[in-house]
Amino acid sequence: MMNNLYINIIIFSIFIAGIWCFISGQFIISAVLFCGAAIYSNMVKRVNLDS
Repeated sequence: MMNNLYINIIIFSIFIAGIWCFISGQFIISAVLFCGAAIYSNMVKRVNLDS
């Protein structure tokens, strides 16, 4: 159960960093962070569904 908490914290922090970069005008870094958060959360969901 705690593993899900750590994964959610990581995804949330990447998402917040993406929002912060978007607000400060660093659009390329923001896009990379949003994509990273989306891909990582999808990978975690698939691993949980398989097991």
